[in-house]
Amino acid sequence: MYGKLMSACVAGINGVMVEVETDIANGLPFFQVVGLPDSAIRESTERVRAAIRNSGFTYPMERITVNLAPADVRKEGSAFDLAIAAGILEASGQIRFQDAEHTLWIGELALDGTLRPVSGVLSMVHQAVRQGIRRVVLPLNNAREANLVGQLEVVTVKELRDLADPLVLTRLWADMEGVAGPSAGDHSTDCGGAMNPAEDYADVCGQHQAKRALVIAASGKHNLLFIGPPGTGKTMLMRRLPTILPEMDDEEALEVTKIYSVAGKLTDRGQLLRMRPFRSPHHTVSPSGLAGGGSIPRPGEISLAHHGVLFLDEFPEFSRLSLEALRQPLEDRQVTIGRARATYTYPAHFLLTASMNPCPCGFFGAESATEACTCSPLKVAQYRSRISGPMLDRIDLHVEVPRTRYEDLASETGGHLSSQDMKAQVMEARRIQERRYEGLPYRYNGELSGRALRQFCRPTPEAEALLASAFQVMGLSVRAHDRVLKLARTIADLEASDEILLNHLAEALQYRKLDKKS
Repeated sequence: MYGKLMSACVAGINGVMVEVETDIANGLPFFQVVGLPDSAIRESTERVRAAIRNSGFTYPMERITVNLAPADVRKEGSAFDLAIAAGILEASGQIRFQDAEHTLWIGELALDGTLRPVSGVLSMVHQAVRQGIRRVVLPLNNAREANLVGQLEVVTVKELRDLADPLVLTRLWADMEGVAGPSAGDHSTDCGGAMNPAEDYADVCGQHQAKRALVIAASGKHNLLFIGPPGTGKTMLMRRLPTILPEMDDEEALEVTKIYSVAGKLTDRGQLLRMRPFRSPHHTVSPSGLAGGGSIPRPGEISLAHHGVLFLDEFPEFSRLSLEALRQPLEDRQVTIGRARATYTYPAHFLLTASMNPCPCGFFGAESATEACTCSPLKVAQYRSRISGPMLDRIDLHVEVPRTRYEDLASETGGHLSSQDMKAQVMEARRIQERRYEGLPYRYNGELSGRALRQFCRPTPEAEALLASAFQVMGLSVRAHDRVLKLARTIADLEASDEILLNHLAEALQYRKLDKKS
């Protein structure tokens, strides 16, 4: 007796279709799952056996073999429980399923036969639609998440015995009690970040240069580093950055939601994440916690910050290995994790922001005599050397954040730039970039490279002469040279200028403070 159903697993953040083949033959009672299953799948034999018995079905006392095809792909997780149990019921002749080749089965079984939700459903269903699947059967708590993809019928099953209901595969999930479909305008603002929606840059007194740098970084997706003594508001400024970023479009929202679904961090399974992620890991985070990994690979902080912001507070306090793990994803916009049996690729297109003190005590270069720096030149050099040159080279803006003056602090009408004002500037600059790069594989100035960089970031002769001089005096690398040009392009866009003028390039150069030889 033979049966075949479709199920799925996740590799990276993408779904992989898996055929669950079930064969029941004469012989001593035996249950084996083959096809590179992990320990969670091998343990499913006991869950499936108990669930079938406790749901009122007959468990076949024969030799049962379940093959997960393709057999050369590593399978992980508990999402195959429902497909394995349904396959056994079909192969033993207890239930017959119609249109099985176009139905996807996902769900984890409890010992009493009830279904539990699983992670990564959005990725699995998205891939199923691409491969012509027309229906998905899954736990009730995963129904709204599956419906985000659309284009297929979503059927919920509360417990295994529901499969005996002849109508279970013909009713739509939206008609079931306790489940409501999301409206077109629904969205979630919880992306695992620490942003308070009440925060606004209008509350920040002074710090006009820092705000200007934040607008530039948000407009062209340029990496940003704040340097300043304690208490100047570096962290406060960075945490307000999501308030000036536009919401994600449908494609970005679906991709980010898939990452959070795979990572098991989706707080509302029925809504796409619209607000850009803001991730701020503690400086004790491990390289695998930052880049992703583990015995069962999961997305790290840099993937959870995809299409959003990764903020590293106390930048030099992060381990050297953790910081160096950022270098390749910053260039490739993805991170690849190799394991013995499989290689996983996670997207990592994020805006890197960081903050640091100028020295260990924090008061290097302080103007006040009461806050004189107590660090020796050697200590200052050792502190700054914790951040490698290649890492600094990948950060476009190095901005000093000084202490706020009392006059700015006491002013009630100081013309404080609000988040709404700053966001308007960002949106206008991004609209200019969208028009410029229409039909090209670029969206932001910070992504340009090669021929596109030479085509769109051509300075005027006066500006080019300044860049040539700065290249020698500041000791810029070729990468830093290109990043200065891209930064100048964004500054020109903020001023609605078609050309990169002398003042645009001069402003871009002043943001490379840590490149100077001193």
